Formats: sequence, structure tokens, C-alpha cells
Amino acid sequence: MIDAHLDLAWNALSFNRDQTETIETINRREVGMTDSAAREGACVSLPEMRQGRIGVCLATILSRAKREVQPASGHLRCDLDFGTQEIAFATGSGQLAYYRILEEQGELFQIRTAGDLDQIWKRWNQTGDDQLPIGYILAMEGADPIVDPSHAAHWWDEGLRSLILAHYGQGHYSDGTGGSGGLTPKGKQLLHEIETLGMILDLTHSNDRSFDESLDSFGGAVMASHTNCRALVPGDRQFTDEQIKALIQRQAVIGVACDAWMMKAGWEIGRTLPDGLTLAALVDQIDHYCQLAGSADYVAIGSDLDGGFGASQRPEDIKSIADLQSVESLMLERGYSGEDIDKVFHGNWLRFFREHLPSS
Repeated sequence: MIDAHLDLAWNALSFNRDQTETIETINRREVGMTDSAAREGACVSLPEMRQGRIGVCLATILSRAKREVQPASGHLRCDLDFGTQEIAFATGSGQLAYYRILEEQGELFQIRTAGDLDQIWKRWNQTGDDQLPIGYILAMEGADPIVDPSHAAHWWDEGLRSLILAHYGQGHYSDGTGGSGGLTPKGKQLLHEIETLGMILDLTHSNDRSFDESLDSFGGAVMASHTNCRALVPGDRQFTDEQIKALIQRQAVIGVACDAWMMKAGWEIGRTLPDGLTLAALVDQIDHYCQLAGSADYVAIGSDLDGGFGASQRPEDIKSIADLQSVESLMLERGYSGEDIDKVFHGNWLRFFREHLPSS
């Protein structure tokens, strides 16, 4: 399986989680901690990914630059929000350093090119070794760590291959989820820079205005790593059918996400419980994308598990990221073929990244 959105380094640096440990060890250490909803039960670590045969992921850099950094100020979070872009850059660089040390230890393998992708995918499919490094494509969720558009080349040289302009609210390059603004002048410059470099634009977290402006301004490859359907779950965090069709027209692949408020209509974060919410709701999302596209060629997995939330905000049948494998039986029950399931599990992301990563 390929999972297109995991905040591995953010979890390590913000919550002091050793991603090389089992989730049992991580969760035992965090018993009694109440500083974040994320403490309600981790389900992601490198051993769990290996158990679930998740051999490749998009691993994020996540750091926002906002002046007000007190947790009482709406969406502002001390584990995410910093006063300047320079501090966001330093924090993001620290997350990159975490990936680098895991590479040195043989836990991770950075995928910079299509050749790298084929190399690690071949290893995962030719051996039963449960200690193989996990391949990761470096992605950035919110572009604030890029201090100036001209700095995009620095991040490209570090291996960054996918970029979301903004996360929640107002960013330096665009407004994201919950915001009403579009691209800033710096945002248009940044889009030009990343198109020249060949970086992929991830439209996840785009609000309606920034979605339209980004598609109009950017001629390179686009995708959506972890976004569900607004027709099933209202709210601007999800995409409308028209937006989904626009992405399909651009040959994008869209990953479905496991954050419960994106899976169940009317969910209230911190109040609604996941009783009765299962991975069947994720298959509903997959099915909606397939119906719109007329095929299973454009939908995949971008779980966002451990994305700042725990067991109270994910389907009750996910105890470990390895449980994503049960999506196979659920899709078979809906009449999907093995070929379609392979496309959703890995085939669509393989096709997309083989086409849009540098060849060498």
C-alpha cells in the first residue's frame, strides 16, 4: 500500500514519539497525558506500517507562521504555529533532520526520482523482509517554511516533491481551509517557482477561491493527497463534485482520509464519538470518487492517521494503520475487482509519481 499523507516527523518532534517503536509502547508511555487530543491513542509508527505492508508514503513537513501563538486564539496551536516564517523554516528543517537520521539508521529511504520509487517498490514486492526501509516522498503541508518563493529551490534540492500552499486559515502564500481569501502575490510567485522546478501542487486544504485560482495559475502536475467528498460530508475541507471533476480532468489522483469529521456529516470535533463509524465510510468516499470518474483510476489512500487526533476522531475499527488492509474485503463486498483494489491501494499513486517525479 502507498499512503499519501502521514505526519511522521511532526508527531515525533511535537509529541516526543519515537516512530521506530510499536504503538503499544508509544501509547503506554502516553497514559495520563492530556496536552493534546493526539494523546488519545497513536495508531501509526514504522513497525505498524511494515505490518500493514505500507511500503511507501508521503511524509510531511508541517509548520505554520502566525503572529498569535497562544492556544486560546482559535485555530492557533503551540505545536504548529510560530511567530515568523524564519522560525517555521527552522522547525521544518528540524523535521527534515528527523527523516535524515532515520534514513541513516535504515528505517527510511527517501524517494527523489521515479527510479528511486521503482527501486524501493521492487524491494517490497520481492522480499518478505519485515525490516525493509519505508520509502518516503517528502511533502510540505502549508508553504510557510519556504521563507521566500526563491527558496523553493533549496527545498527541492533537499528532496521536497509535493507542496500544499496553506493549511488552516490564512497562510503567507494562500488561504486554506476555513479561510475566504485566495492566493497572495507571493503565492503566485511561488507557484511559478515550483512549476519551473517540477514540483507537484497538492490542492488539499484549498478553500474554494484558492482552489480555482491555483488551478488557473499553475500548469504543472496537481494532486490531492488527503481529501474527501463534500457531497457526502458538507464543509469546505472536502471537495465538491465540480472540483473533483476538475482534478480528474487534470489527471490528478485523490487520496481519501480517515479523519472522522471528514467521514461523517454533522461531526463535532471534541463532542461526537466514533461509535458506529467504520472503514465502510471510507469505502463510501472511494465509491463516490469512482462513480464521478467512471473508473477506479483516480482515487487512492491518504489516511492522515495520527494527524493531530487520536482514537476519538477516527473510525472505531482502526486500532493500527495496518487495519487499512481491511478496506480490501470491504471493496470486494461492494463488487470491486482485485484490479480496482490494487489501483486504490497503490497502482494509481505509482502511475502518478512515475510520471511526475524526475526520471533520474
